[in-house]
Amino acid sequence: MANYSKDDEMLYHIGLTKKMLNGAKYALLPGDPGRVELIARSFPQFQPLADHREYTSWLCHEKDMPILVCSTGMGGPSLAICLEELARLGVTHFIRVGTTGAIQDKVALGDVIINNSAIRLDGTSTHYAPLNYPAVACFNLTRKLVESAEEVKAPYHMGIAVSSDTFWPGQERYDSFTGYVLPQFQGSLAMWKQLNALNCEMETATLFVVAKTFGLHAASICGTVALRGASEQPAGKDVYDLAQGYIQAVLRNMFCRIALRGEGK
Repeated sequence: MANYSKDDEMLYHIGLTKKMLNGAKYALLPGDPGRVELIARSFPQFQPLADHREYTSWLCHEKDMPILVCSTGMGGPSLAICLEELARLGVTHFIRVGTTGAIQDKVALGDVIINNSAIRLDGTSTHYAPLNYPAVACFNLTRKLVESAEEVKAPYHMGIAVSSDTFWPGQERYDSFTGYVLPQFQGSLAMWKQLNALNCEMETATLFVVAKTFGLHAASICGTVALRGASEQPAGKDVYDLAQGYIQAVLRNMFCRIALRGEGK
């Protein structure tokens, strides 16, 4: 039996109660706490809720539908904690709103990447399911993102993410403190490119696996801020703003449609 929280029980890590969420079923999950307010303010109504550790949260509304925006920090462990506690508060749909580095040449800076699956180079997901358990998105939620991206004419690509627990060796970056990458990761970037993976990031596999094992719904939309074949350094603020603008347009359009159909209550 799931351990659902009482309305006034404040959960330890995220600092939220069920009552504070006002019945929100959807949560947008950026990694960076600094992007929470920016995302929330793209909706007609918004208010701050809590700020504890890496978990900054705001509640916004599209028409009368509540939508939670909550940061997860970097990597799978903190994301899993966030998902565990939000699930206890009644959230059923989770959308990662992130940044990413593209592997494929067809992807341009600022483009949107919608991941429908992920390669599990993380450790967190193995605490929920064995490695032969797939990391796949919710089909219906992903379809809504794709349809919305097409409607607002956002340049998007859909495919597989490479989700690593590390920013440097697991993503085969050599500009680290030592410059050393374990043999198991040397050549991995070229391999994933050959196998048609789209991008590298650090959270999607954990999100997909944990949500599936809970019987909940998850999707992922990221802005491309680095091209791994060209540079190890992320692009500047103009690219971040471009990607963020596309993502906000996709999400607003999608939630307008969900609210109109009354699916978010």
